[in-house]
Amino acid sequence: MRNAPVLKEEFQESCTFCNIVRGIVPCFKVFEDDISFAFLDHRPLFAGHSLLVVKSHIETLFDLPDALVGALFTNVRLLSRAVMQGMQAEGSFVAINNRVSQSVPHFHVHIVPRRKHDGLKGFFWPRRAYKDDQEIEDTLRALRSAITASQNS
Repeated sequence: MRNAPVLKEEFQESCTFCNIVRGIVPCFKVFEDDISFAFLDHRPLFAGHSLLVVKSHIETLFDLPDALVGALFTNVRLLSRAVMQGMQAEGSFVAINNRVSQSVPHFHVHIVPRRKHDGLKGFFWPRRAYKDDQEIEDTLRALRSAITASQNS
């Protein structure tokens, strides 16, 4: 990202997301820049459900330095548009948990493709695994293509 604030990367060895960013824990990477890293959720609500994390270990939205808010949410907007376009969805759902329901205590944004009548109601949403590696590869290709298109427009 151009003119992004400089982020001093600080990691916590026991943090799953820090270890994903560091390449210790494998993931299906969707996007990366100087301050953030996005990957497919391993138990998505729908194909394309992505998590955008800050590269440095920051636990909640409240801990996010003011200097990063604009740049990070520019990436949230980019990824949200890419999820919609790449997954041919009608909309997107963007969510942040702060401590409660935050299964990994590292700040992250859920970006989920949405369609009318997709079955999501309230907060009792069933999760499912990707059916196979081909679905993962197709999903990654669609999202990465949409990110590239959005960045070049």
